[in-house]
Amino acid sequence: MSIDGSPLQNNDATAASADAVPLSARTSEKVAKSVMETMDDSSPLGRELAREAKRREKLAGKTLPRPTSTRIMTVSNQKGGVGKTTTTVNIAAALATAGLQVLVIDIDPQGNASTALNIDHHAEIDSIYDVLIDDVPLKDVVAPCPDVPNLICAPATIHLAGAEIELVSLVAREQRLQRAIDTYAKDRESLGQPRLDFVLVDCPPSLGLLTVNAFVAAREVLIPIQCEYYALEGLSQLLKNIEMIQKHLNADLVVSTILLTMYDGRTNLAAQVAAEVREHFPDQVLKSVIPRSVRISEAPSYQQTVMTYDPSSSGALSYQEAAAEITARP
Repeated sequence: MSIDGSPLQNNDATAASADAVPLSARTSEKVAKSVMETMDDSSPLGRELAREAKRREKLAGKTLPRPTSTRIMTVSNQKGGVGKTTTTVNIAAALATAGLQVLVIDIDPQGNASTALNIDHHAEIDSIYDVLIDDVPLKDVVAPCPDVPNLICAPATIHLAGAEIELVSLVAREQRLQRAIDTYAKDRESLGQPRLDFVLVDCPPSLGLLTVNAFVAAREVLIPIQCEYYALEGLSQLLKNIEMIQKHLNADLVVSTILLTMYDGRTNLAAQVAAEVREHFPDQVLKSVIPRSVRISEAPSYQQTVMTYDPSSSGALSYQEAAAEITARP
């Protein structure tokens, strides 16, 4: 299904709508203009800072429209190290910071998303494992992110490592996550809690039953692609698996979003990879790209997303832009 990739427009009617929420701008328009006026753009660094100031100015005062129904997105790529977890937690934080209600479901046994959101995920607590295997309600597992309002997380524990084997013998093994999310939505409504706007599922770097559960539960797939030589290797296999899920288990599933990550503008290779991906997937690839960033890499070691660790960094700005672009798409 083709997705309109046009940039987010500044729509006064949208801004005034009750269904829109303001995007949190760390740098005000006034400060951005002041920085731009005093900046020497004759040097490469000066030009880069000037570009960032203009990008911040565009985001200042923008609104993120609430979706008409909960958007469930699976963040998947069986290739490791492409930024799946980093993308999941930072997009989620950017959306939640703007006031949207966001749930992150961590189904990667490594539990890195839980770590980045500062959610306890030691072996003794109930986790998404208990939801999938023992039918524990999702409402008894989710925990609020202490650093970001409106953001909650269903953590992963080490027990999830054995879930692939245990799921094989269970009834409706592919639909267990979908049913848990549907039940949780009803539980929130009965408790008078606001409807979730986004559910982001962080998948393991494999195509096993955990990932299949995520595909069946979701309506959209977000694929992070690293801007390096091996970026497209394995992507065809991922797309074949998605087609198989569409044919047999979830006809509504679409690859709605592709995000270019770890982009290094100093190299020709990154530009070539980006151009090739855009040529093959012109409607799905976001205009926003995520740069290689020390701040993005450092943030998880402090159990934070880059949105809270260094909100003024280029990485945080890029994830804000990506989040805005995602919400602007139908």
